[in-house]
Amino acid sequence: MFVLKNDQFIRRNEATIDIEDRGHQFGDGVYEVFRLYNGNIFMLSEHLDRLVYSLTELKIPYDISKKALKNQLHELINKNGVKDGGIYLQITRGVAPRSHPFPQDVHPQLIAYTIPVSRPTEAQENGVNTTLVEDLRWGRCDIKSLNLLWNIMAKQQAKEHGYFESILYRSEQHITEGSSSNFFGVKEGVVITHPANRFILNGITRIAIKQICSELHIPFKEQILTLNDLQQLDEAFLSSTTLEVVPVTSIDDIQVNGGAIGDITKQILEQFILKTKS
Repeated sequence: MFVLKNDQFIRRNEATIDIEDRGHQFGDGVYEVFRLYNGNIFMLSEHLDRLVYSLTELKIPYDISKKALKNQLHELINKNGVKDGGIYLQITRGVAPRSHPFPQDVHPQLIAYTIPVSRPTEAQENGVNTTLVEDLRWGRCDIKSLNLLWNIMAKQQAKEHGYFESILYRSEQHITEGSSSNFFGVKEGVVITHPANRFILNGITRIAIKQICSELHIPFKEQILTLNDLQQLDEAFLSSTTLEVVPVTSIDDIQVNGGAIGDITKQILEQFILKTKS
C-alpha cells in the first residue's frame, strides 16, 4: 500500500511521523476524509475548499494549488488500485521543538492514505438509535481540526450504552450535530438542520443534501432545533462522508415516526445514491 507523505509516495511501513510533529503533540493540524465511488473522489472541490478554509483559519501555510494536491490524490488512488473506499488526509503545522506559539521556519507535513469504506446498507435500510450527550467541544467546530477528544468521548458513551450515535446539544438545549455526523429533523415536510456556523462542521454530505432538497423541491431550513423540538419531529436522519444518509428511528426514549423510516428521508437517500453513481 502506498502513502502520500508530503510530495512523495512511499510504502505504508515507511510512513513515520516525527515525535515533535505539532499534530502529534498539540493536535495542531487539520484533516479531511474523502469518499471514493468507482475510482472517483466524491465532491472533491467542496472537500478541498473546506480544507483550505481550515488551513486558513489555523494559519497553516500550505498552498494546495502549488502542491498540486488534487493530482496527487488521484495518483494515490491509482497506485493503490482503489475503486470504492476512502482517503484520509491530514496536514499538520510541522515539526518543531515543543512550544505553544507558532514556530518560525516550519514546514507543514502532509499524510494521505486510502482506507476501506463501504455503504452502511443495514443502517440505511433499518435506521439507527441515538442518545443525547451535552456538547462540550471547543467553540470552533467549523474548523476540521485534529482535536476530536470530546467527539470520541461522546461516541464511546453512545457505544457503551448500545446506541449508534450521540446527538450533541449545548447548555442552552440547542441541538448542534452528531459526534461524527450532521443531524437533520423533518417537520411538516421541511428539512431542518443547524445553521453552518462555528458550532458545527459544515459537512460535505450536508452540502449535498441541501442541493438534493433543492432538486426535489423539498423545503430546507437552517434553524436551531431544541431538545423540546425533538418530540415533535416527523422524521430525523444523520449524514457524513462515510454514513452518507442514515435514518434515525429513536433518540433515547423518543421514537421518531413510530420507529419507521419516513418518506422524505427515503427520497433524499435515494437521490444521494444516484449522485454517487453519476
